Amino acid sequence: MAAPSIDQIEKVITESLVTFGADPEAISRDAELEALDVDSLDLAELSQILEEQFGVELTAADVAEIKTVGDAVQKIEAVDAAKG
Repeated sequence: MAAPSIDQIEKVITESLVTFGADPEAISRDAELEALDVDSLDLAELSQILEEQFGVELTAADVAEIKTVGDAVQKIEAVDAAKG
């Protein structure tokens, strides 16, 4: 599978956050997940969605490091690159 582009990753994350109830207008790479009312259960679900979409498995430690939308994008890129 080809590595996902930043745009693809960001699109899946944004669409997921909207389904969790986040305001689409408030979502940006700098947006803090807490400010978007994304809780730990939402993060767990987002992790599953990203694994299904991109084949990237996030550990609990990976998820704990994600504080912003940009963090999520960067973490997916890093984990995908590490898996080779």
